Amino acid sequence: MDRCIYIVSREREMVRPRRQDGEVVLPCACANLRRAARAVTQLYEGELRRAGVRATQFTLLQVLAKAGPIRQGRLGEVLAMDSTTLTRTLRLLLEKGWIRRAVGADRRQRYFELTPAGQRQAEKVLPYWERAQRRLKKSLGLGGWAELERVSVGAARAARAG
Repeated sequence: MDRCIYIVSREREMVRPRRQDGEVVLPCACANLRRAARAVTQLYEGELRRAGVRATQFTLLQVLAKAGPIRQGRLGEVLAMDSTTLTRTLRLLLEKGWIRRAVGADRRQRYFELTPAGQRQAEKVLPYWERAQRRLKKSLGLGGWAELERVSVGAARAARAG
């Protein structure tokens, strides 16, 4: 069977990733970003686990501490988090008593905010988060850190724009 040379070359590209600075660079932005996200998450999870919190839980505590009461839909937008995952994580935080839910003027709108226990938990976890943050920042260097912020925000924006 005859096969298009373009398709054959693309198949080979998928199986033999190129290397950059000794690291494998996959030919797919999604694969590279997901790999980076998993590695960074493992770093933070290693620190946060000492305080009994997962990275996803801490992220929500941190956003709620900064934002104050916020609609669930807006929270999902800010974090680019799907509704099912967000609902599941919010439910865990509600069960722990770290957040509370309030209904808005329109009963379909739900707002979430930290409880005093949630504020204490966020403060308790902060040193562990700061340690992970320092480790990553030191490894990347200041220029790499700034570039990570720029690229990650830009990638999220570009993906949403479709």
